[in-house]
Amino acid sequence: MKKIFLYILIILNFTSVSLAKNLKFKKIVTLDKPWGSSFISNDEIIITEKSGKIKIVNILTNNVIQIEHNLNYLEHGQGGLLDILYKDNFIYISYTENRGNWKSSTSIAKAKLDKKKLLFKNLFQANPPMDSGYHFGSRLAIKDNYLYASAGERGKGMIAQDASKHPGSIIRIHLDGSIPKDNPRFESKSKWLPEIYQIGIRNPQGLTISPYDGKVYISNHGAKGGDWFGEVKKGENYGWKILGWGGTNYSGLPIGPKWKSGFTKAIKYWVPSIATSAIKIYKGDEFKEWNGHALITSLKDQSLRKLIFDDLYEVKEEIIFKDKIGRIRDIIIHPENGKIFFLNPDGLYLMEKN
Repeated sequence: MKKIFLYILIILNFTSVSLAKNLKFKKIVTLDKPWGSSFISNDEIIITEKSGKIKIVNILTNNVIQIEHNLNYLEHGQGGLLDILYKDNFIYISYTENRGNWKSSTSIAKAKLDKKKLLFKNLFQANPPMDSGYHFGSRLAIKDNYLYASAGERGKGMIAQDASKHPGSIIRIHLDGSIPKDNPRFESKSKWLPEIYQIGIRNPQGLTISPYDGKVYISNHGAKGGDWFGEVKKGENYGWKILGWGGTNYSGLPIGPKWKSGFTKAIKYWVPSIATSAIKIYKGDEFKEWNGHALITSLKDQSLRKLIFDDLYEVKEEIIFKDKIGRIRDIIIHPENGKIFFLNPDGLYLMEKN
């Protein structure tokens, strides 16, 4: 049995090394703890730095410009400026909003694109505001006229089971901030806040829309183990902190079962934790063989992983690379050629075929 296990490990490691040899990495620019990124044209990427700066990077010239903004943000622990998304000449951003007396919320704002100054107006505030520097989430994704956002539970555990509060949930609003009339509150969950679409989430740092089936997918950063990748499902509950998803508290004490009936089941779990962060469902020409597969980035594990999940009973995972560019915070795909860009704590990197 030990020989079989060792053989599997050797094969997995060989596959990872083989894939990595066919890749080349290039650092485009140096940045200070960048967090979110989005293409605003084929040549330009808009990027947030957690400390409060918004920058535009030209990937052809490596020129960087800084844009002024009016966000009332608070850099506190894991909080600051978070995800950023461009759509139809507008910029959407999730950030840690300063609500006074060291209280803050995961908030979402919108501004018309202006390369000199972005004048944001809030679309959403996660309530109640809290004095906590933990677990803000937060990623954004747009599908049609809907804006999906992930809001972490701020380290408060069971608040993720309280749908009268926003932390620990998936948010769904319209692009103008109005509330969809088919959200769970209006159809079956009368006690839920109107913006909430799904509950029971811990620290969701990945969110994306599949360009193939239009489904919304999420990655969640677990405790000591219990990271997962799964589908966002209307009116459902991923179970935190009733469920531990295979992980334990940092003290070593158990949290709860990996999964049980009545809760949403993830597509893939990682125990021990790899510290999942941003995700994408790949579509492009540079890596055509990956089309339709999920790309999962990680912080602690410093790896890019690929999931083939068309058969949910037999999900296949490959490590594309590991320990090449450090902790990976974000991933975006070039809209024209399919080349892949990453953010790590010190900059923007390009990955392409060797």
